[in-house]
Amino acid sequence: MSKFLLSVHVLAAILAVGPVAVAASMFPAAVRRVAAGGDLTTVTVLHRICRVYAYVAIAVPVFGLGVAGTMHVMGDPWLIVSIGLTAVAAAVLAFVVLPGQRRQLAAPTPGTVSRLGMTTGVFNPLWAAVTVLMIVRPGSSTGA
Repeated sequence: MSKFLLSVHVLAAILAVGPVAVAASMFPAAVRRVAAGGDLTTVTVLHRICRVYAYVAIAVPVFGLGVAGTMHVMGDPWLIVSIGLTAVAAAVLAFVVLPGQRRQLAAPTPGTVSRLGMTTGVFNPLWAAVTVLMIVRPGSSTGA
């Protein structure tokens, strides 16, 4: 069962978190192009990708907790740190990135878009740190 849960967990991370990270990173530059007279379509699509895949990404921690339960590592420090970083990344996405994107859709302003880019620059390394912790797993018995 743990192999199935791990497979779904990893696939969900790749297929859900990846698109959010990429689309969120592309969004500020797309807003700058809109402010310079470009089309709003790309910005709208990037926001939709972030919003929809954010919901799909809920599967990542759900299946991750299932994997942790079957592997009996729920109290390991690396997992607790990973859960904390995941919560912070989710909060940044839900309470800063997505609302910031909505505001830019309503009234694209290149002056405030740099703050959104900076926030995305915090969001993505959080996921990178979680990924590294999942691979390295300090104290792991796999020899990694």
